[in-house]
Amino acid sequence: MAITHEPTAKLGFESTLWAAADKLRGHMDAAEYKHVVLGLIFLKYISDAFEEKHAQLLAEADQGADPEDKDEYLAENIFWVPGQARWSYLQANAVQTHIGTLIDEAMTAIEHDNPRLKGVLPKDYARPQLDKTRLGELINLVGTLGLGDKASRSKDILGRVYEYFLAQFASAEGKKGGQFYTPQCVVQVLTEMLAPYKGRVYDPCCGSGGMFVQSEKFVEVHGGRIGDVSIFGQESNPTTWRLAMMNLAIRGIEANLGGENADSFHRDLHPDLKADYILANPPFNMSDWGGERRREDKRWTYGAPPAGNANYAWIQHFIHHLAPNGIAGFVLANGSMSSNQTGEGEIRKNIIDADLVDCMVALPGQLFYSTQIPVCLWFLARNKKNGRGVEGRALRDRSGQVLFIDARKLGYLEDRVHRKLSGDEIGRIADTYHRWRGDSAGGYLDEAGFCKSTTLEAIQGHGYVLTPGRYVGAAEVEDDGEPFAEKMARLTAELEGQFAEGARLEVAIRESLGGLGYGE
Repeated sequence: MAITHEPTAKLGFESTLWAAADKLRGHMDAAEYKHVVLGLIFLKYISDAFEEKHAQLLAEADQGADPEDKDEYLAENIFWVPGQARWSYLQANAVQTHIGTLIDEAMTAIEHDNPRLKGVLPKDYARPQLDKTRLGELINLVGTLGLGDKASRSKDILGRVYEYFLAQFASAEGKKGGQFYTPQCVVQVLTEMLAPYKGRVYDPCCGSGGMFVQSEKFVEVHGGRIGDVSIFGQESNPTTWRLAMMNLAIRGIEANLGGENADSFHRDLHPDLKADYILANPPFNMSDWGGERRREDKRWTYGAPPAGNANYAWIQHFIHHLAPNGIAGFVLANGSMSSNQTGEGEIRKNIIDADLVDCMVALPGQLFYSTQIPVCLWFLARNKKNGRGVEGRALRDRSGQVLFIDARKLGYLEDRVHRKLSGDEIGRIADTYHRWRGDSAGGYLDEAGFCKSTTLEAIQGHGYVLTPGRYVGAAEVEDDGEPFAEKMARLTAELEGQFAEGARLEVAIRESLGGLGYGE
């Protein structure tokens, strides 16, 4: 099941659109501007989809079709857009000084007629701080995009524009961007490895909903239908929760994210949920999570997590919500694999001894917008003797075994500071896991420096440390045919030459400095 496409298939006009839109940003910071732009893109999308259906019904009016019948639209999963919210009306008034008020009224009207969107859409375009001239220019710019007609929907143009803008905003916001966005290549590694083909998918810290979007894409690519997976999520940040709701709505994905934002530790919106797949990217090393108020909690089966770091609270929250054959894949900071501080080592030991750890992946650095610290992927399986993998294929019994993958040397620099995994590299990681667990053609083999299947006893021998580098060893170096003694003599001579050149340069630099009146 190797992947051949790149993680981000671009349409070609995103960067132009971003550059044009960014010129209009003015003095607004990226965090605020994001909601202005994404709200307009959402409005344009649902208006385009509505107008296309409206035109079709108008053409069929002599056959009894009613273009003002709301049910005609809802039957095809198209949002009903009342007159004052249609894009043609708003764009015609883009230069008016009260355009902000018109947009707020449009958002309110859409929410009123589409209960699913209640409380989701941004409605603060009339605020005095938002320059109405620039807002009008932005409306005209978004108006040039065809987003919601059938042809655009089939290419998922809005989804790809939305994804691109989320990534750009995350980059612009730096550390804060990590609160709502997980790089797509990381999400893709998780979904390709977990293979959520059918069942309940859960993300208790869902950000803008990227894990859900990629899960639905996985199902479609592998011949399933949208809706084969049931989506459950939760998000504590109110503006990020609304981003997720819009992101899923424009893709037609039904999801239960609760009626509002809420903290998974202190107000679990899905207390009885047992998920078949859990995908998550929780905040790294979160210290202020209110742990001192949760010392007694039924989720802490393997030990009470420290009040000063939420990593092992997240891990146990995931385990608590796993179905009997469920599998979880999530991102954590590398420290989680070896930390022994404040009881974390004991909790990790208990989880390993319970044979829940299925696979560990060390990722290359610089993948995230929000942090430069190295990160890893954990994969936990509730039942290693059972389970279903890609397209429902049975998994082999992996009891007492753990797969380690060291992917730190993979990836390429997308720009000066950000790294990305290619489609082939994502496929290589995922295929290694699938071969190992038995739901991919071909057998599994250890590869020095990249992957190693090991036993619980070996992990116990390493003090319950889960760092892949400890197990996979060093990659074999191809023999260049040069005898060792000859190579050492050659390299030593080269080093001596470099020492001599260094000494010569030092003398020359000192003489030059002396000529300028500096130095001894």
